[in-house]
Amino acid sequence: MHIFNIFAISVALAMDAFAVSIAVGISLKKVSLRQTFRLSWHFGFFQGFMPIVGWILGMRVRSFVDSFDHWIAFILLVFVGGKMLIDAFQDHKEDEFLKKDPTKAMSLIMLSVATSIDALAVGFSISVLNVSIIFPAVVIGIVSLLFTVIGLYIGTRFSASSTLSKYAEIIGGIVLFCIGINILYEHGALPC
Repeated sequence: MHIFNIFAISVALAMDAFAVSIAVGISLKKVSLRQTFRLSWHFGFFQGFMPIVGWILGMRVRSFVDSFDHWIAFILLVFVGGKMLIDAFQDHKEDEFLKKDPTKAMSLIMLSVATSIDALAVGFSISVLNVSIIFPAVVIGIVSLLFTVIGLYIGTRFSASSTLSKYAEIIGGIVLFCIGINILYEHGALPC
């Protein structure tokens, strides 16, 4: 597999992580180095690990997972996007420290899985080509990590205005819904 193809696949796979990290940056408003590390490490790790899992599983279960992988990603993204929309319309008098951090616990795992489901399918595809998965997986992971860092900081810059903060969170939630719907559309689960 040519390095250009590996890089192009990596960038395409990183787009979901990039969009979700922008939404997370909007939600958090300020991002610490620790939060940046957690989100970028998890997104990069899952994006790099899922192709390996897909490659190992190979063609045996491809038809089984192909039939519903897009629904898993859709449900996870809609859940997180819905939570963001609910938060945007809630009364924000509560202490900021009580607000749930999407770079922790279950939210982090759900976002990591949701953004890396397509990488599992890429692993299946690479196994069919009878190509080693290690180098592509490393490149996919690194590109996703970098796009996540960039996306987080774009999101925080967008939400810096207090007047735009509520709308920014709404936009972030809508972006997650759109990504989920796009995944369903790309997999033919929605009528054209």
